[in-house]
Amino acid sequence: MVYKLGTVERITVKIWTVTFPFFPMLRLITDCDGPIMDVSERYYQVYQYCLEQVKLPGQNLNILSKAEFWQRKRSKVPKTQIGLDSGLTPEQTEEFVAIRNRTVHSQPYLPYDQPLAGVEEILQGIKDRGIDLVLMTMRRESELQEALDRNHFNHFFPIDRRYCLADGYVKTGDTNDKPLLMERALAELPPADSVWMVGDTEADILAAQQGNMPAIAVLSGIRNREQLERYQPDFIVNNLAEAVNLFYQHHGVE
Repeated sequence: MVYKLGTVERITVKIWTVTFPFFPMLRLITDCDGPIMDVSERYYQVYQYCLEQVKLPGQNLNILSKAEFWQRKRSKVPKTQIGLDSGLTPEQTEEFVAIRNRTVHSQPYLPYDQPLAGVEEILQGIKDRGIDLVLMTMRRESELQEALDRNHFNHFFPIDRRYCLADGYVKTGDTNDKPLLMERALAELPPADSVWMVGDTEADILAAQQGNMPAIAVLSGIRNREQLERYQPDFIVNNLAEAVNLFYQHHGVE
């Protein structure tokens, strides 16, 4: 609209304000073994194999049932004690532990790992809601790739959303190495408005605490409630489904 005032023209412009909705960037970081994969059968098969390798002819062993073995494992009973509980001598136990350590992550046993019930649907639901999904694991790269390929999970975790150990990496301990992975992830990933961590061990909790993010511990993995409580996670739930629902509720995600 133009107003004429003598020899001067004044133009008025109406400014329209447009408001765009704000969608926060949400990120969920999850461990592989425990929240996603059930590793109990692999560990039990390796336990049985190691006993067979060290037993003497005619020696009677107290072979633990899977439930008995897994209860000890989740309670952090040392491998040497598990050997002794199984009827091995101290000398046999030393060999038992050595064989176990070089076998448990080997290819013949990795296929015993299976996704926990409903995991594929849960992961798809996270992706469908536009939540940034990151995988962080103490598996080596080849071990992780085997699991993703075998279960057709590659599309859930693009290469730039996977944090694992290189095949040649010399481990210093999960509680040291996992926080290092978290440090790297936080330096490389784009900023997010909220980041939470889901895991089943003390290493996951410590990594989350170092990253100043809430830690959800799940009971579907390799540690029991008593062990997890020692590291004071923000939440302890039964499985990934409950962890994700808690994440959704906190952020108002339908």
